[in-house]
Amino acid sequence: MFFKPKKVVPKFSVEAGEVPDLLHTKIGIYPGTFDPITKGHVDLIERSLMLVHDLIIAVIEDTSSNKNVLFSHDERVEMVKKDIAHLDQERIKVVSFQGLLVNFARKNGATRIIRGLRAVSDFEYEMQMSFMNKRLAPDIVTVFLPAAEETQFISSRMVKEIARLGGDVSGFVSGSVRRELSIKYNSIVN
Repeated sequence: MFFKPKKVVPKFSVEAGEVPDLLHTKIGIYPGTFDPITKGHVDLIERSLMLVHDLIIAVIEDTSSNKNVLFSHDERVEMVKKDIAHLDQERIKVVSFQGLLVNFARKNGATRIIRGLRAVSDFEYEMQMSFMNKRLAPDIVTVFLPAAEETQFISSRMVKEIARLGGDVSGFVSGSVRRELSIKYNSIVN
């Protein structure tokens, strides 16, 4: 005989605005280089706030080991702050970090690492990272959020390439980031 599942009745009502205390205490971290922040990043930040009470946007300081960055660390932090200014700032903190993400998470009391997935190619790398993080910190859970349909093709690398070649990136980044890209690439060319 097959297992017959019990009907689960929630002990709280989302419709009535009731949220279990467990959700009130969740702190999540959304790490990245944000070089630059895109509309895809902002969408993930907005949706992450539905999953955790407080969100730390962790801008990676030392990118020498894995990526060539266009913007300085301070410029990236400022761009992130500008692009999320419309969100509840009491629930969001933009900080920099270096070192192991799980150590940073523990130091900040975070129990969730938020990662975005655009395509299957992201999945393999992100799964490897989540398994390693789980091995290092079993109490911290990685949560994968698929990119929204309208932003799944956006990547910082592609945005920089389009901007470098003089293309219009206004559909992929905010106006302030577009201006920063224009300034950066004009100063490199001139």
